[in-house]
Amino acid sequence: MNCSSVRLPCLFAKFGPALGLTATWLLFAALAGGDFLAWSNQRLMLEQTSVVGIAAVGATLIIVAGGIDLSVGSTIALGTVVGALCLRGGAPPWAAALGAIATGLAVGAVIGGVVVGRWARIAAPALGAAIGVWTAAHASVGVALGAGVASTLVLLVVGERLAPRIAISPFITTLGLWGALRGLAKGLGDNQPVYPSSTGWLGELMRPSENGLGAVVAPGVWILAGVALVVALVMRSTRFGRNVFAIGSNEETARLCGVRVERTKFALYVVAVGCAGLAAVLQLAYLSMGDPTTAEGYELKVIAACVIGGASLAGGQGSVVGTLIGALIMTVVDNGCTTLGLDNGVQEIATGAIIVAAVALDRWRARSQS
Repeated sequence: MNCSSVRLPCLFAKFGPALGLTATWLLFAALAGGDFLAWSNQRLMLEQTSVVGIAAVGATLIIVAGGIDLSVGSTIALGTVVGALCLRGGAPPWAAALGAIATGLAVGAVIGGVVVGRWARIAAPALGAAIGVWTAAHASVGVALGAGVASTLVLLVVGERLAPRIAISPFITTLGLWGALRGLAKGLGDNQPVYPSSTGWLGELMRPSENGLGAVVAPGVWILAGVALVVALVMRSTRFGRNVFAIGSNEETARLCGVRVERTKFALYVVAVGCAGLAAVLQLAYLSMGDPTTAEGYELKVIAACVIGGASLAGGQGSVVGTLIGALIMTVVDNGCTTLGLDNGVQEIATGAIIVAAVALDRWRARSQS
C-alpha cells in the first residue's frame, strides 16, 4: 500500500491496534477505578493472556499464509488431558510438558498433511505405531521399537509415491478436527477431568514467585515473550518467514518463484499448532488438571487477536506484535467486564462485537489497499 496516497489506512494499520488497546484500557480504568488499576490485576491480565497469546502467535503464521485453524481450542484441551494423564501415570513434569507439546506437533502434522494432500505423512506414522504396539505384545520393547520405526519409513516411502494427493482446504480440515480432537480428549479422560496427584514445577508456571523475574510476572508470561520473540525473528529474518508471506500474498506466484509451497505449508502448520501444544502446558499449569472441556471458544479469540492486530484473513499481512496487542485487548475487555461486575452474557456480547468489528476492519483495510 502506498502511504502517500492512502494516509489514513496506512497510519491506522500501523498504530491502530496500539491505540485501540490504550483506549480500551483507559475506558475500563475510568469506569472501574482502583480495582482495575491495581498492579495485581495488571499482572493477572498478563497471565490470562499467556495461553491465548501463545496460541495466537502460532496462528499468525497460518493466517499470514492465507490459512486458518479452527481446532486451536480442541488442541489445547487434548494437550491438557495428555499432560495430566502422563503426570497421573507417574511421569515427571518435563515428560508431561513434552507430551502436551508433542500433541500439538502431531495435530499440526495431521493438518499440514491433509491441507497439502500428503496423506502418507499421516497414515505412515499411525500404522507404524500400531505395528509397534502389536509387536510389543509378542516381542521385546527394542524389537517393537525397531519394527515401528522401520515400518513407518517403508510405508512413508511407498505412500509418498503411490498414495493419491487430495488436498483439502484448511477451513474444512480444521473444522473436522475441531470436533474430532474434542471428542478424543473426552474419550481419553472418560468424559471427566483428569486429576494428577501432583503437577510438580508445572504448577508454578502460572504463579508469580517470590524472587527473580517470576516476582514481576508468572513464568508463563516470560514464556509467551520468548515464543513471540522467536516467531517474530523467524517471520522477519529467515527465508521460511519470507516464504510464508509470499504464499499468503499469491501462492501461485510464490510457486513460480521457486518457493516449495507444500513443504512450507506443512512445516508452518507443525510449528504453529505446536504453539497450541505449548499453550496447553500453561493451561494445564493454570488448571492443575486436564480438562477436555477447557478452551472452548479459544479458536475465535485467537483469530480475533490476529485480525485486530493487523493480520489479513486473505493472507500476506500480519505481525506478532500486533497479534499480542490484539490478545491483550481481548483480555482487557474480559477482565474489565468482570471487574465491573457484568455477567458472562455481557462479556460474550462484547467479545462477539469485537470479532465482527475485527473482520469489518480487515475488509476495510483490504478495500483501501485495492
